Amino acid sequence: MNPRVITVEATNNHFLKLSFDNDEIKLFDASPFLDKGIFKELQDYNYFKQVSVAFGSVEWPNEQDFSYDTLYLLSKTLA
Repeated sequence: MNPRVITVEATNNHFLKLSFDNDEIKLFDASPFLDKGIFKELQDYNYFKQVSVAFGSVEWPNEQDFSYDTLYLLSKTLA
């Protein structure tokens, strides 16, 4: 099982800066998902910034979400 998200911060260009419960900090690029289905609403950066941590993952007010597995596996570790 992959680590869970404990903090999230929306950064420029639709990236999420994530802190995981194993003390890793990673950067997730959400841009490849922004033209797909429910994620299209995330194209609005003001909405994108409303991201929050929920149950070890992240979500937005209209229930878009990414699992902690997806976030962990597709993110790049920050040095």
